[in-house]
Amino acid sequence: MKRLFHGLLLLVAVAVTVSVSAQSKRADDVMQLQKLNRFYGYLSKLYVDDVDMAPLVEKAIEGMLSELDPHSSYIPPEEMKGVMEQFDGEFSGIGIEFNVRRDTVFVVNTIAGAPAERVGVRPNDRIVTIDGENAVGLQRSDVPGKLRGKTGSKVRIGVVRHGTDGVLEFDITRDKIPINTVDAAYRVDDSIGYIKINRFGRTTMAEFTAAFERLSPLKALVLDLRSNPGGLFEQAISLANFFLPYGSVIVSTEGRGVPTQIYTATRKGEFTKGNVVVLMDGFSASASEIVAGALQDWDRAVIVGQPSFGKGLVQRQLPLGDNSAVRITIARYHTPTGRVIQRPYENGKRSEYYEAHRERLLSGDAADTSSIDKPVYKTLRTGRTVYGGGGITPDVTVAQDTVAFTPYFFNLTAKGVVPEFLYGYLDAERENLEHEYSSDFNGFRSRFAVTDTMIEGIVSLGKERGVEPDSLQLAKSRPLIAKQLKALLARSIFSDSEYYEIMNAEGDETFGEAMEILRKWHSRGDAILGD
Repeated sequence: MKRLFHGLLLLVAVAVTVSVSAQSKRADDVMQLQKLNRFYGYLSKLYVDDVDMAPLVEKAIEGMLSELDPHSSYIPPEEMKGVMEQFDGEFSGIGIEFNVRRDTVFVVNTIAGAPAERVGVRPNDRIVTIDGENAVGLQRSDVPGKLRGKTGSKVRIGVVRHGTDGVLEFDITRDKIPINTVDAAYRVDDSIGYIKINRFGRTTMAEFTAAFERLSPLKALVLDLRSNPGGLFEQAISLANFFLPYGSVIVSTEGRGVPTQIYTATRKGEFTKGNVVVLMDGFSASASEIVAGALQDWDRAVIVGQPSFGKGLVQRQLPLGDNSAVRITIARYHTPTGRVIQRPYENGKRSEYYEAHRERLLSGDAADTSSIDKPVYKTLRTGRTVYGGGGITPDVTVAQDTVAFTPYFFNLTAKGVVPEFLYGYLDAERENLEHEYSSDFNGFRSRFAVTDTMIEGIVSLGKERGVEPDSLQLAKSRPLIAKQLKALLARSIFSDSEYYEIMNAEGDETFGEAMEILRKWHSRGDAILGD
């Protein structure tokens, strides 16, 4: 009885201590808020000069966030529209992909069925006027604001087209333009499909499902999440559910101020039997890591590529009343086995956090997992070993081929030399290319070859743009330059899917490893997954 009595006293003492501590913290929070309010009032009323308080408040918010984790952030009012468009999956405009080269707006492609295509705007057109105003010299960031607008409103553009005299003018009625999150979907062969997702927006699952059904029936799938930075959480949950049985745990979240939540598959997955390989790299983050982590923990897919970024912090976006918002980290993601996705960081050291990631990529450590001391976990179906410690470690690591990425190639890329050469090449050859290949992509892939003359043209243009030739580096980079040029031509003549089909098929070692695993599943895939 005495022990029970003393135990009760101890529990009461602990409860009182916790209550006093909580009350003390609340009182301190109130005092700090009052302090901030007083300072604002003093500055606004007493400072010697008139002060525009709005930018000071924004800098104060940014300053406070900079002392926290590396992913909490402030979104100013002028950026919120673009953020919402990315997530909503559409905006109102004319429907072109464009680039700015040497002060000129080039139409890279027109979106099928969009207003620009309907009135006759063509790839490689140069936009020289917008609503009667000179468009030459516009910065890339200025163009969307001039071409986008309310649905049903009109914009007039003037374009210069090779082989046509004068300026062609088009009156275009703006309309809703989808922002696609599925970049490519094609059949690699009779039984294997490939789908690339560039980010997770509101339309991702609808796009993915439509692409999968278009490719079906499939026995195997390559799901490419390379360079996918994440996006909407619920879309990632739904995509993981596509491959998992009903009731499977997909991810859990834990935080101080929010209850722990466990997210499970709410339906029978549409593709729970076919073989799956997921491609990852050092820029795959957040929602991408949720999907890959769940499929890896359930032994549902083989992960191939490089270790992912390691962004496993849950942000909640909160409005601040003036169309701005703040994203505050409220929890951490855990994979089904309990692995923390977020890689280690120190509060207030944001630049060091990103610099460490950059150095990891440049040094090649991102692909070297043998020397990394990571906590070990066991998968949920076969009990094989997977690794925690931040990010998703691939089952099969493929080091990126850095031989072709010479300084000469980087300088050509930085100056935009290959796309600029392409514009001129298309001016001269578009009609011949379209006449020869029309809708025959297989013919283009098998017959078209980048010639020495084309490479020499790129080298010559590069020299004009200040990139001095280097014969040794050019020899190393030539295959990559040729592949990039052929893929960009395929995109211009056909679509994004054909661009990725060229890039994947011609020397992409990560994609090649994925295909090797899928085509030898019983000896490779089953062995990796422990079946």
